[in-house]
Amino acid sequence: MIRGMVAIFKRDFKKFLSNPFVVVMTLAMPIMYLIIFGNAMGGTISHIPVGVVQEAPPYMDTPLFSQAVVELNHITQKDPYPKLLDVTVYSDETSAKQALADGKISAVIVFPSSVSNDHAVRLYVDSSDSVIPALVESAVRGVLARLGAQNPVMVNKIYGDITYIQFFGVGVIMMAIFTSTMFGGGIALIRDREAGIHEGYLVTPVQRTSIIAGIILSGTVRAFIAGFAIFVIDILITGIVIQSLRDFLLVLLVILITCVGVTSLVVSFASRFSAQQEYASVIAFLNLILFMTSGAFYPVLGMPDWLRWITVINPEYYGVDALRGIILRGQGLDIVGLDLLALLIFSTAMFVLGIATFRRTLE
Repeated sequence: MIRGMVAIFKRDFKKFLSNPFVVVMTLAMPIMYLIIFGNAMGGTISHIPVGVVQEAPPYMDTPLFSQAVVELNHITQKDPYPKLLDVTVYSDETSAKQALADGKISAVIVFPSSVSNDHAVRLYVDSSDSVIPALVESAVRGVLARLGAQNPVMVNKIYGDITYIQFFGVGVIMMAIFTSTMFGGGIALIRDREAGIHEGYLVTPVQRTSIIAGIILSGTVRAFIAGFAIFVIDILITGIVIQSLRDFLLVLLVILITCVGVTSLVVSFASRFSAQQEYASVIAFLNLILFMTSGAFYPVLGMPDWLRWITVINPEYYGVDALRGIILRGQGLDIVGLDLLALLIFSTAMFVLGIATFRRTLE
């Protein structure tokens, strides 16, 4: 019994060592989890864009307004971290609030004029974020305390009370899309290759482009079903309310475009591997980077600069940002249009790459 056990152990361990790629990825994954996850979660948030404005009349800046703007613009959470807020002074309250609604800034701080009845400092925050509103409010209260001002602070959450599960639930939709594609599309493709099915494509009358397009289409449908199912579950569990039919259709559009891009990306990776172990190692690493830098867990502003740049080429970031804008903020195409454009460009590029990569494996 022991001899047989040892023989099986030696055989399996030799298989593991015979594949250097898997060995390296096995060691690299924990290190990358430490680096990526450790920096993407719980980092020090800095450079939060906020707008400041003074009530009118009068049109001359009050001492409180002038001093508070300087103080707010020089706050740091800890030395030697960069400053907490990037302050923009607006000429009127209407334009400041419009910038907040358009997502250009995260908060608007309205300071009272000298003729104000209650002398309250009004703070309007983007409550769709889970962390930033509390940081801005703390900064405003801290500045008022340092200046010796007794003004009350009135906080207005422009999107109502949004819980963390609602904030995070939007990101889970992206996770469902990637996971469905990873298992349903990529692994199925490699299994076909291991079974020798792909060699049969060389003699089939169906064109190679049609074959890969059909595989991507099938994976897209599966991913869309998974993403839509999680979207519905989010509504039931978290209590998210879709404001209109337009918002509902926009959500479906974002999910669909993301599914095409992610499925094409996964297929292009799967086309380069002949073994499930190698593919699983790479795709797990890719999933880690994309999801952790998407802003699903934690605001992107809390990531270091070197990690924040990954979001520029991360399709999941644009998907999460678009879905969060539609679902939590009720924003339309005029606001989330850039996210949709980025997703469309990515999906088109990945579709072409997926076809080219797959065709090359059959040549």
